[in-house]
Amino acid sequence: MAPIPMTFVMSGDDVSKLPESNAEVAIVGRSNVGKSSLVNALSNRKKLAHTSNTPGRTRLLNLFWVDPPKQGQQPVGSIMDLPGYGYAKAPGQMRGNWQKMIEGYLLEREELTMVMVLVDGEIGPTKLDVQMLDWLRASDLPHTVIATKHDKVKSSKREKRKKDLAEGCMLEKGDIVWVSAHKGVGIDRLRGLIHHWLSL
Repeated sequence: MAPIPMTFVMSGDDVSKLPESNAEVAIVGRSNVGKSSLVNALSNRKKLAHTSNTPGRTRLLNLFWVDPPKQGQQPVGSIMDLPGYGYAKAPGQMRGNWQKMIEGYLLEREELTMVMVLVDGEIGPTKLDVQMLDWLRASDLPHTVIATKHDKVKSSKREKRKKDLAEGCMLEKGDIVWVSAHKGVGIDRLRGLIHHWLSL
């Protein structure tokens, strides 16, 4: 599957300020789970999304168009990189603002067709990941769990990790999409799913 042609559009703090799109896929996950690395892997561009060793750097709604639209037309699809949750060192008020911004976007963005919930494959779902999944289910929002850092899990432990991670997310093992942005594992499959979710 060819890289997804993505172009950064804008960063914003309010869903009402975002431009319209035909369909949109959102990426959510805790800080340092590898959201920006995944964006870069999907597009095959190393610096499209800024990666950092410091969690919590993504603090705004970061919008990317898929196939930049011609003048006067809506984009055929878009991808939203949301701020990471669970960054303990951020001030309490800032964390509260992030939560409001994320929830406001997820509930109000009419173009949203799928939420990709990134879970660290090396450590499994955290309490915050489970809370996010519970909230998405209660809000009746379509979502898919993407397990990152496949390459960080020892091959001898992968089957057990896949089973445990799925159980922790209250899903079947086959429901989880495993990827490694570093090694390219599962990236083609995820590109295909994104094409489907955006009806490209």
